[in-house]
Amino acid sequence: MAHSVKAVFVFLFMFSSLLVKAQTQKTVYLFSGIGADSSIFMNLDLPGYHKVYINWIPALRNETIEAYAARIREQITVENPNIVGLSFGGIVAVEVAKLVKVDKMVLISSVRTKNELNRIQFFYMKLGFYHLIPGFMIQNANFLTYRYFGAWSPNDKKTLTNLLKDTDVSFFRWALRTIAYWKNTVPPERTIQINGTADRVITTKRVHPDYKIKGGGHLMVFNKADTINQIIMDYFGK
Repeated sequence: MAHSVKAVFVFLFMFSSLLVKAQTQKTVYLFSGIGADSSIFMNLDLPGYHKVYINWIPALRNETIEAYAARIREQITVENPNIVGLSFGGIVAVEVAKLVKVDKMVLISSVRTKNELNRIQFFYMKLGFYHLIPGFMIQNANFLTYRYFGAWSPNDKKTLTNLLKDTDVSFFRWALRTIAYWKNTVPPERTIQINGTADRVITTKRVHPDYKIKGGGHLMVFNKADTINQIIMDYFGK
């Protein structure tokens, strides 16, 4: 009998400890890149924060990024959350932040406004040239995509290969179209921007980030996660 009572008290103590921890943790929502899953954040460690990964949902035909953001915001269920947005996920996060009161937001390898986008890429996206890219090329990595995304090491190449093979081609094309017609010109408040000097997707020629990661490519959230993690933790702690 005594052992049973002791076991109950131990269980209650452990449960209450977990409950208190959950209540004191701040929630951070993470938006990944175009159609990518949460695995791109596998090296990002945010101790003391409850991480919730936003799941991409199918886009509706001719849906604007603003309308899409209004639907995906339903996944945010806590008040005053922190947000981390990567690449295209950062663009969606900027729109979501217009609808939800955000405590702090971090954009990685992304942009605050449409004016920071690469003008040449923007021009070709407006023309709809992405429709000419066969689906199998979007989903398969090669020496060109390795170079474009800055995947140099075997581990980087493996990660990029896995990300691309699971890409939803329809969602990918929709995302490029919505980027081409993105209207935002107002930088979001309470936001810091982290970009890499070697990023070929979001070039630093038009972007003026709060932090520049020397040699960082578009995959730097994966291969330079320690540096990025420290920046985020310092910002969240302010």
